[in-house]
Amino acid sequence: MITRRSVLVGIGGLVLASGAWTVGAYRASMAGTEARLARRSSIIDTDAGALEYAVAGHGPPLMMIHGTGGGFDQGLLFAHALRESGFRIIAPSRFGYLRTGFPDDASPAHQADVLVDLLDTLGIQRLAVVGGSAGALTAAEFALRHPDRCSHAVLLVPAANLAGRDPVEFTVAQKLAVDLVLGSDLAFWSLSTLAPGQMIRTLLATDPALLWRVDAEERRRAELILDGLMPIGRKVDGLRNDAFWSGTPSSTAYEEFEVPTLILSCEDDLFGTADTARRLAERIPEAALTIWPEGGHIWLGHDADVAREIAAFVEPGSRS
Repeated sequence: MITRRSVLVGIGGLVLASGAWTVGAYRASMAGTEARLARRSSIIDTDAGALEYAVAGHGPPLMMIHGTGGGFDQGLLFAHALRESGFRIIAPSRFGYLRTGFPDDASPAHQADVLVDLLDTLGIQRLAVVGGSAGALTAAEFALRHPDRCSHAVLLVPAANLAGRDPVEFTVAQKLAVDLVLGSDLAFWSLSTLAPGQMIRTLLATDPALLWRVDAEERRRAELILDGLMPIGRKVDGLRNDAFWSGTPSSTAYEEFEVPTLILSCEDDLFGTADTARRLAERIPEAALTIWPEGGHIWLGHDADVAREIAAFVEPGSRS
């Protein structure tokens, strides 16, 4: 006969086993994260502190500047298709991300200036620069402040406050949830494991229903972008800095751009970058603009399209 005591003991055993599995799975995930980052990047010293970067591929150089929650690895992921099409990818980690320092002036303009040091170190005189999401703020400043070093600028799902209000408006409950997740590697891992769709919607601003309308390769890319937000603990300063600069009314003089500029976005981006893209196209002289009907903030289903658009736009100049 099964007694009440045996049932309780059995439940207790399941709880302990579940807890042990959770701890083990979390540790395995963190170990995988460290392995993903290890020995893939280099560091140079600048007046602003350490600057981390990675280089991959062969061909004309192209700098890919990562978005919120990223690092050099996200830049490499964003540029994977471009690397495959024959570009040499330069992927820095921005201020406050991974092993890059966090100076008192962590503005996109200062970050753009420091990236010139990276080009000098690598012996690159001029290249195309692509900035994704909050990285578009730095890419824009680089193009504006250093047109002699920037052959083309691409603003990909650009995060910027051009309308006098923060384009990313969370409810109080959403803000609390985001603060919890972005303040703890364990909390982030737990929610990503238990509710990946909700995390894709909230943090990657993409309707998770799109995952089932794209091929397996694109679904895997979405998973890699989400997984790549780890380790949160080494990105806190960068995340807070991006939230500030993306939400603050932009002072960038887009009207003074001299560099050929391409702007790409998706209509259903939950961070509202399609509207931002249109406003940028109105301000930047002769800017080219492409907006796909769907794809969200991670241009789901359009990674090959993005690579083709960028390659067609920058390749003639990058080979000159």
